[in-house]
Amino acid sequence: MNFYASGSLADVLPSALAVLGVPGSPDPLGLAAGLEGVNRVAVLLVDGLGWLQLPATAAFAPTLAGFASAPSSRGLTSAFPSTTPVSLVTAGTGVPPGAHGILGFNLRVPDTGTVLNHLRWTDEPDPARWQPVPTVFSRAAAAGIAASVVTRPEFAGSGLTVAAYRGAHFRGASHVDGLVTEMLGALGGTERALVYGYHPDVDRAGHQFGVDSPQWRAAVIEVDDLLRRLAEHLPPDAALLVTADHGQVDVPAGRRFDLDADPRLRAGVAQVAGEARLRYLHTVPGARDDVLAAWREILGPAAEVVTREEAVAAGWYGPVDPAHRERLGDVVAACRDDYVVLATATEPDTVTRMVAFHGSYTPVEMSIPLLVIR
Repeated sequence: MNFYASGSLADVLPSALAVLGVPGSPDPLGLAAGLEGVNRVAVLLVDGLGWLQLPATAAFAPTLAGFASAPSSRGLTSAFPSTTPVSLVTAGTGVPPGAHGILGFNLRVPDTGTVLNHLRWTDEPDPARWQPVPTVFSRAAAAGIAASVVTRPEFAGSGLTVAAYRGAHFRGASHVDGLVTEMLGALGGTERALVYGYHPDVDRAGHQFGVDSPQWRAAVIEVDDLLRRLAEHLPPDAALLVTADHGQVDVPAGRRFDLDADPRLRAGVAQVAGEARLRYLHTVPGARDDVLAAWREILGPAAEVVTREEAVAAGWYGPVDPAHRERLGDVVAACRDDYVVLATATEPDTVTRMVAFHGSYTPVEMSIPLLVIR
């Protein structure tokens, strides 16, 4: 499964640079032809707003529905694993995860025995070493384009922010009003501009209450208003691109394995990383094949369980830099359908209480929108 061959999240910002006339920037999405005369591009990433979930929003989010039905809009493929840190860095660098090295929500840091949660990442490991690929924002700035990122103020200087957005001017926005003001403000005042905004609340509502819950609908309605306000005030020579990092799938109680409640799933496993729909299992020496067999037998059709080498060969991450391979588990378990594998002994109770999840390769998780608004 090559998720990056045609039309993926990794293509959005490089294509935006092509629209802005950056020499040598590829345009894999073919945006330049339809956006002639555009000198300012705003990109809004809505966390958790999957392409296959958009039809359910038509009745209460008319602006979003209108943009989604436009001929210029289409579905793309997210990064794999279909989880926020992986996708944000994929978007920011314009390359698949195998190249930039952020290969999961939680990853074991080789030779340290520690597991890094990328949302709690500060300065260790060094973001420039852990994620060595230059960002699209750095390339934009080098070409004389004013590059900005607008996101929550508390994300300033975090390891994930540095890994995904270094080279961009950081602008903090705590709420939708601030996001509108800062994105539109960053578009003005210069001849050419690239502005990237991030909105997290749809994902948060899905995790806590489920897709299409009243709370999820309220979050989508807020996005609908956000898009309307941005579109109404775009400068004449600007375009707005709207995308996402992943979709979500609700998981019922009967579809939840707990590796810490089943000794057969824990046997031979030294360390667990990844997340509930995509598990990385680091095994004790000599135990890999036994762990592989046990997980295949117990999970059965609920997951595809493979070795690290099989996952890499399948192309899930794009070509994987040899320096990054040890970050993957010896065994990789990707959940199918609406299953998860919890790790209740090591992960917070908030994970156990989640309604919707993501991280695996199902279409509802991997399909994301690209809405093009002129």
